[in-house]
Amino acid sequence: SGAAAALLPEEDCMKLNPSFVGIALSSLLAIDLWASKRLGVCAGEGSAWGSARPLMKVIEVSGHGIPWLLGTFYGLCQSDSSAAREVLLNLLFALLLDLVMVAVVKGLVKRPRPTHNKMDMFVTLSVDKYSFPSGHATRAALVCRFVLRHLVLAVPLRVLVVLWALIVSISRVMLGRHNMTDVLFGLLLGYALYGVVEHCWLSPATAPALFALW
Repeated sequence: SGAAAALLPEEDCMKLNPSFVGIALSSLLAIDLWASKRLGVCAGEGSAWGSARPLMKVIEVSGHGIPWLLGTFYGLCQSDSSAAREVLLNLLFALLLDLVMVAVVKGLVKRPRPTHNKMDMFVTLSVDKYSFPSGHATRAALVCRFVLRHLVLAVPLRVLVVLWALIVSISRVMLGRHNMTDVLFGLLLGYALYGVVEHCWLSPATAPALFALW
């Protein structure tokens, strides 16, 4: 076998001897797929926790982009406070940035949804057939940081906001919508996107045209 390997081109020899990194990544991917399937206890009515599936779908809607966009836009139109309008306009910017970034990453990675997922999600687009990253997890992390930073809330309400973000993220795996790595990367991406929003914060001084609309 050593003589045969000597006759092979260098790149073929490399294929016969995969790197430690390649083996580690393949192993982690296999663990991710296995664990995600085991945790998909609400993926169908016949699953272990199938009776909780309707509740999980309500949680799913609570983290969907459309209700957040419509609610933010409505609040922006109804607000009579300049400070509130500034916060809501930046929240709208954050939500739109989130949608664009998630769509771009999904289109580039093109990881398929878990095989045990039922495609009965609330209002999907073409890129939603892909799994990586979880848009719900990204949005949950982004909104959570935004709300905790810009709204004055009592401690119990702040705890509820954090719990909501965690429950929305966990529900993605329980419903079979995503693998665990989709959710973990989504949380990291949402956390990072908030930093972008803060850096590009829209105000009457930096974006007077936008504020002139309201």
